[in-house]
Amino acid sequence: MVKEGYKFGLPPLIAGAICLALGWKWPGLLLVFLGLFIFYFFRDPDRAIPTEPGAVVSPADGHVVEIVDEQVDSRPGRRLSIFLSIWDVHVQRSPVAGRLTEVNYRPGRFYVALQSRASAENEQNVIYIDTPRGRVVFKQIAGAIARRVICWKQKGEALALGERVGMIRFGSRVDIWLPAEAEVTVRRGQMVKGGSSILAKWNSTV
Repeated sequence: MVKEGYKFGLPPLIAGAICLALGWKWPGLLLVFLGLFIFYFFRDPDRAIPTEPGAVVSPADGHVVEIVDEQVDSRPGRRLSIFLSIWDVHVQRSPVAGRLTEVNYRPGRFYVALQSRASAENEQNVIYIDTPRGRVVFKQIAGAIARRVICWKQKGEALALGERVGMIRFGSRVDIWLPAEAEVTVRRGQMVKGGSSILAKWNSTV
């Protein structure tokens, strides 16, 4: 579990235990349930990282809601958007091995993360990773409930494939942009797991 979960989960759990000790059954049970749910939300399971050469893994748990052609810095590529419900693991992982060259925080709105405009207009961290095969960009995007995007890494750090990078609190969205040289292997509506599901593979000629 992410250690931050104790800060949010212990207070309602302790308050619930006190309520139960005083005979206040329903408030106590609700508070205990809330504390346990927060612990569940902040879970951080280990994942089996693929060893296939050229694999690009999902940066997040959830289901793929968009796959669209999109340019970044005049380079053609594709953007994949992953929606995270409150039931999904909310720790993000590096989709590729490389060097983190930039983390740009962008304040914004809090539209429902399922909406396409959330990719451009919501509060987000934009993370740039340079690899020998090309640049990959992914975004931690806040949703209507999520109000904080957290990146644990700093500019200049080397990242391993599937390494933990950060977390978004509660329902949210994660985008990943891949250059045209990477062949997308997932489809819209597919469920994916952060760090273990393969989203794309680099073209072998790159």
